[in-house]
Amino acid sequence: MSDTSVFDDLPGDLMIWVLIVSELLVFGAGLAAFLAVRISDPTGFAAAQDALYHTGAGLNTVVLVTSGALAAWAMRLRENTRRGPARLALVAAAILGMVFLGVKGIEYAGKAADGIGWDTHPFFTFYYMLTGFHAAHVVAGVLVLFIVAWKDTPRNIEAGAAFWHMVDLVWVILFPVIYLLR
Repeated sequence: MSDTSVFDDLPGDLMIWVLIVSELLVFGAGLAAFLAVRISDPTGFAAAQDALYHTGAGLNTVVLVTSGALAAWAMRLRENTRRGPARLALVAAAILGMVFLGVKGIEYAGKAADGIGWDTHPFFTFYYMLTGFHAAHVVAGVLVLFIVAWKDTPRNIEAGAAFWHMVDLVWVILFPVIYLLR
């Protein structure tokens, strides 16, 4: 009988995966609620959706996917004992996370200037809730990437990159559902 577990092959630590799965379930519940309410007012949701900054959201998608690629590349660099370039890749990934937040901040400021708040329409309640919760995860992920760049053991990089990929994945799902789906 072997002392190994299926969890031994997970990158990072088991607890990061517990966190990732729990966060994905929370986002999934929010998206399910968004889609359920959308069914009751498709015309209103479509009209509200037209007020979004689609170009910025598309740019943010490219920014986060690129950032995720840098985090993955950092792991490969570290495995090949290229510690300095791995750290730079992690810092670059974190900086792109800050770019994402800047673009999102511009979008939020534009909505505020247009008088659009969370209580304007149910669409915007979900929009702010889901994208705001995601932005909070981006902030956490940026901090994690900076910490992992500093404490750059392979296990730390694996865990940090896994969390960052969860942040990427959530955005890659939020973007089409909130900005594109009619």
